[in-house]
Amino acid sequence: MRGSESMNASVIKALKILDLFTDEEKELTLAEIARRSDLAKPTAYRLLSSLEVCGYLVKTKMSDQDIRYKLGLKLLELGNLVMERLELRNTALPHMKTLCSEIDEVVHLVIREGNEAVYIEKVESNQNIRLYTRIGKRSPLYVGSGPKLLFAHLPKTERRRLLDGLTMESLTPNTITDKEQLLKDLEKIRDQGFSTSHGEQDANTFGISFPIRDYTEQVIAALGVSGLAARFSHEKEADMLQKVKRAAQLISKELGFRPAR
Repeated sequence: MRGSESMNASVIKALKILDLFTDEEKELTLAEIARRSDLAKPTAYRLLSSLEVCGYLVKTKMSDQDIRYKLGLKLLELGNLVMERLELRNTALPHMKTLCSEIDEVVHLVIREGNEAVYIEKVESNQNIRLYTRIGKRSPLYVGSGPKLLFAHLPKTERRRLLDGLTMESLTPNTITDKEQLLKDLEKIRDQGFSTSHGEQDANTFGISFPIRDYTEQVIAALGVSGLAARFSHEKEADMLQKVKRAAQLISKELGFRPAR
């Protein structure tokens, strides 16, 4: 436990060092960093060296006596990832609201993070009986229309690697827990271009998801709708498929996706 606490303390100290850099002071010396972070020079140097190895800081040597540190490009990479997610949410939300007003079912925006799916945006319906979901909710990739769609569009080798490491637990009687069956389902999703879920996360529910692609043609998110299965007649399901597909295409177009002719 002590080793873990020490490691956590070191991480906190390292992150606080990054906070020392501002628009006014883009470069700092070891002495300045040690003094402002209230650290001994050897400790500050050790943390700076770790941050430098990881790309979070860059060392600039003006002379043997003047060595300074500045923020590295790794932070720019991380910032771009955050900006991409913000752009995705900002672009998708108006279309999600329009879709929700047309179908009156909850609309989700889902992305993949590691071996999980994360719900990063939602628009609630006006139905008296609603499904409980929240922004930030995480789900296994093998459960639900949105997570399965993201799983299906991973490269084949990565899909297989994640599948081999899965421990598949049953959330409802309809949850897929057989890996070979899941593989077949993922192939079907890729072939038909959308994903469905029949009570996999919550009993007596139904969900549909379509892919959102960016300018690189990669699937970066799933646009999904879900509700009580009793409300989804065959006619409503067919109508919903077309409306969700159209909304996903409009979002993808705004993100720069251009389908091959």
